[in-house]
Amino acid sequence: MAKRIQFSQHGGPDVLEWVDVEPGDPTDFEVQVENKAIGINYIDTYVRSGLYPSASLPSGLGTEAAGKVIKVGAAVSHFKPGDRVVYAQAPIGAYSEIHNVPQDRLAHLPDAISFEQGAASFLKGLTVHYLLRQTYHVAPGETFLFHAAAGGVGLIACQWAKALGAHLIGTVGSAEKAAIAQRAGAWATINYREENIAERLSALTDGKKVRVVYDSVGKDTWEASLDCLQPRGLMVSFGNASGPVTGIDLAQLNKKGSLYVTRPSLFGYITNRAELELASNELFSMIASGAIKIDVAEKQKFALRDAQQAHIALENRTTQGSSLLIP
Repeated sequence: MAKRIQFSQHGGPDVLEWVDVEPGDPTDFEVQVENKAIGINYIDTYVRSGLYPSASLPSGLGTEAAGKVIKVGAAVSHFKPGDRVVYAQAPIGAYSEIHNVPQDRLAHLPDAISFEQGAASFLKGLTVHYLLRQTYHVAPGETFLFHAAAGGVGLIACQWAKALGAHLIGTVGSAEKAAIAQRAGAWATINYREENIAERLSALTDGKKVRVVYDSVGKDTWEASLDCLQPRGLMVSFGNASGPVTGIDLAQLNKKGSLYVTRPSLFGYITNRAELELASNELFSMIASGAIKIDVAEKQKFALRDAQQAHIALENRTTQGSSLLIP
């Protein structure tokens, strides 16, 4: 028997249950992983709440973890028992001591990167990779806006932007988070609780707007994000932390300068093993070189059984950077 977190109805953190489960053997193309560290991501709260409805109930939760291979399916060719691995696009159920993962969703975890670093960075790091290197190719010296700069994705983006020689202006909710983002590499910050985002950006850039805005907040920052874009600029909406953006007025995009809008996701950019290896190799190289540092505060490491408390902290926005569940 093993333990996992599941929920039998959608709702708040209190619907999460700590239950026994009997792991099945991996199918031909699956790998069974003993999780050593499990990544917590804001999208997990969307699944739990029903914003992203589950296919069936009861349901597991989570898609990201790092651990060791303990069994492989008959047709698996890339992995063997004992391999250190990390994954971020697994079938729902990573909040578990043991999880079966399709081999094409797994990457080898270099020895230089710990299980905790792997689980804390893989989904978020791959997200930053597609945002800054594929959705829009950020250039050296370029200034852009990135919301929630002190979050898990944001802190990796701050470091990656600095390594690129780009100027990331990050929005934050407090002076403490501003300092954290700036230490990570943000060129400047905007406290959205105290400052008008568009006005402050204009002051930072001598009246210029930016070519791209990355927004994971959603409805609360939609208008401000559009107001920060120069004509034919790109709005990259990749999350809904404050709620989904609805009722988009296409005429507004015209009035604000023939703007472009995209709603990307990791699944649109990593569709096969070759794409996964390319992105993960770039991410691991950045971490191994020291350009990106992955540190998880001890107060943000929760026992797997305490997933409720982890979700409460995440939704109350009392965390900075990545958080983990430890089996």
